[in-house]
Amino acid sequence: MSDGTSSGTPLTRFAERFRQLFHRNGRPTRLHPAAVWSEASSTALQALTPAWRSVRDTWLKYAWPVLSVVSILGWSVLAAAILLWATGQAFGWQEATAAAIAAFAMFVIAVAFILGRSSYGVVLDLARTRVAVGDSAVGSIAVSNTSARPLLPAALELPVGSTTAVFHLPRMKPGQVHEDLFTIPTARRAVIVVGPVRSVRADPLHLLRRQVLWTDPEDLFVHPRTVALAGSAAGFIRDLEGMPTTDLSSADVSFHALRDYVPGDDRRHIHWKTTARTNKLMVRQFEETRRAHLAISLSINTEEYASETEFEMAISVAASIGRQAIREQRELDVLTQKGPLRCETGRNMLDDMTRIVGAPMRRTAVDLARTLADTVPNASVVFFVVGSNVTATQLRSAAASVPPGVRSLAVRVEAGVAPTRANIADLTVLTLGDLADLAIVLRKAAA
Repeated sequence: MSDGTSSGTPLTRFAERFRQLFHRNGRPTRLHPAAVWSEASSTALQALTPAWRSVRDTWLKYAWPVLSVVSILGWSVLAAAILLWATGQAFGWQEATAAAIAAFAMFVIAVAFILGRSSYGVVLDLARTRVAVGDSAVGSIAVSNTSARPLLPAALELPVGSTTAVFHLPRMKPGQVHEDLFTIPTARRAVIVVGPVRSVRADPLHLLRRQVLWTDPEDLFVHPRTVALAGSAAGFIRDLEGMPTTDLSSADVSFHALRDYVPGDDRRHIHWKTTARTNKLMVRQFEETRRAHLAISLSINTEEYASETEFEMAISVAASIGRQAIREQRELDVLTQKGPLRCETGRNMLDDMTRIVGAPMRRTAVDLARTLADTVPNASVVFFVVGSNVTATQLRSAAASVPPGVRSLAVRVEAGVAPTRANIADLTVLTLGDLADLAIVLRKAAA
């Protein structure tokens, strides 16, 4: 059985709530007007929400598809026709009435151009959905007439990012297929939305414009440009694996010393020659090695870069190092001021690199380095990728956040300079002027 507060109409619930607010234990109570107004507003909102949703759904289903057909020019002509008609009727101006009739007649004629139904089979095919900056992105649109009657010439539109490509279809017989090829420029890193393909019917004056969607949109990832780290540059990253630590282990590959046998030790590690000489069991003790775990700190604070070119170069540097680490199946973490990137596969990492948007922000490369030290405590090698506006003092502060025993390197991008190497305490600073020199500066770090 209901208690009366959770059933009934909204008005009934409001009346019950109103009685509870003004009467407590059967006695009248004083209530602040703001509380009454808040309760009334909440109840009114609950009562009107279903009605508003119904009106909105009806509008989107029936009214909007009809009204969206009229272009801005069409609404302007329609408004002018109504104004001319009203003026002609009010003042008896036959010219104004005639102009209004002519405008209405144009609308009636325009309706004839958008009526009818087309039957197309449209296939949008992107040869590759992931390309690098500068590579050609090619796609095709195949349109077939799936109806039993010929179709008149028409136009198809293909949105590509912020632009729109137009394809003109000839008169097509039943079953005929028409195919068009297109190329998408990839001059800069971006995620380009391609599609959906839509057919357009419009009158010659473009008063009315009817669109029909035939495909779903597809994402084209234009990845940052990367370089392959071959030879000693790749070997430098490979050599970072197995860096020794001061931790001792009972089983590893790096022999350290012998010690007395303790119950529970693995008997396979007993050193029998020493045991025979000393008459007591001795076991091997190993120095624990650590598999290379790369962590990349990529600053996306645009105030730390002198130009957009430097910023894009920094992203390419981080992507190139990360891609090489993934190829060699190294553990990898990439962190920016907006959070970590996915590094399960090279595709995931490059996709997230493509989505990076730089902006001026309070958090600097030093703040990011501190966050990286807390987020990836088991890193064995840390790369700081920064812009030319980052000072040596800031790099020293960033290196100070790295735990002892972790190899730290800073790649400082500065367009047009020669590749150099310098040291700030335990931090190796590599200055890079061109992405093609990345292998060179890594070889300098290995020297």
